[in-house]
Amino acid sequence: MPAQGVDMSIPIDNATGSKPTVAIIGAGVCGLGIGWRLAQAGARVSVFEKSEPGRGASWAAAGMLAAQAEAEPGEETLLELNLKAQQIWPDFRDELEDAAKIPIGYRDEGTLIVALDRDDAEALKFNFDFQSKLGLNVEWLSGPEARKKEPFLTPNVTGAVFSPSDHQVENRDLVDALRIAFSAAGGDLRLYTEVTAIESAGGKVTGIRCGDEVTPADMVVLAAGAWSRGIDGLPKELLPPVRPLKGQVLALRMDPSAHLLRHVLWAPEGIYMVPRLDGRLIIGATVEEKDFDHDLTAGGMLHLLRESWEAVPGLDELSIDEMWVGHRPTSRDDAPILGPTEMEGLIMATGHHRNGILLAPVTADAISRYILDGDVPEEIAPFGLGRFAKSRKNKNKPIDFDAARTKLKQGAA
Repeated sequence: MPAQGVDMSIPIDNATGSKPTVAIIGAGVCGLGIGWRLAQAGARVSVFEKSEPGRGASWAAAGMLAAQAEAEPGEETLLELNLKAQQIWPDFRDELEDAAKIPIGYRDEGTLIVALDRDDAEALKFNFDFQSKLGLNVEWLSGPEARKKEPFLTPNVTGAVFSPSDHQVENRDLVDALRIAFSAAGGDLRLYTEVTAIESAGGKVTGIRCGDEVTPADMVVLAAGAWSRGIDGLPKELLPPVRPLKGQVLALRMDPSAHLLRHVLWAPEGIYMVPRLDGRLIIGATVEEKDFDHDLTAGGMLHLLRESWEAVPGLDELSIDEMWVGHRPTSRDDAPILGPTEMEGLIMATGHHRNGILLAPVTADAISRYILDGDVPEEIAPFGLGRFAKSRKNKNKPIDFDAARTKLKQGAA
């Protein structure tokens, strides 16, 4: 379904059958995934990265594929996209592991969300009822039933939701696999090459600038995550409304044979625990509006350890393996920004917030299909940059009080 007001007649020269030259800014899982799909199709594609591949949000993430357990009221449109991504993840994993010849740590034990007191249980039951009405694959458990699934849970657990379809992947292995697959397919990966500006002329993209060097391109994909607004060359109205949302994360070291946790576990206060096959236990994450602050703080670590220990008391015996800070690329409405823009040849693939790993396969497929075929896939049509322009217009529009009163009367009739 074409985006309103966007010229769709760009990608393939029908006379020659030649494919476009594409420059992708950002080598996270979405940038590499798009590049891999394009390289597979024979496109001339280069991915530009200012450091090592996937060292932003892709590296800092926990790799949860939690479309169903995290579904909340008001996010029904995003849920549809998340569910589609979740559905194609197993095939994407198989294809990627075959192409890269390395495993990516996919685990399918499911996700458990626990309540530790009456207030937690009421909030969890509200979300469970909402998810159930949508037909999602979730199950309500009593406290004892939850402890049967995870014996090291605190005896204080009062209830839980089990989501068997919400899985996980080792996100750092995913980055490595995408890098290998992209290069093996013929893609050009340019590391330590920071894009400073997007070049354009006459309302059309012409390439990208790295310092003094300009690289021509028919199409440019902006997939720079939280750094997407910092690249010059775009008019104000085409700058994606993406900001960094800081998160502090830590990893503890478990005995892999002891099985302290088997499932991805969500505790109250938004704390998650993700057990890895190698014995690491990822615990995250704080949510801080602190721009690109990289500091690990005592308060942040205390919050993560205290809340996770309340759910799994045995954690205090584990050693600390690693601590780090990440920056989620968060849009104004917490949903991704995907697809073409009003500048011909400029494509967005950014703003994934906490869903970048989950949405990597559907982002790669949809954006590459648009570049190759010229049609915006239906699943990403609601997530174009233009939705923010519409919201600004609606915000500035005077309120019609007479129409509002009429609507209220009709509703009461």
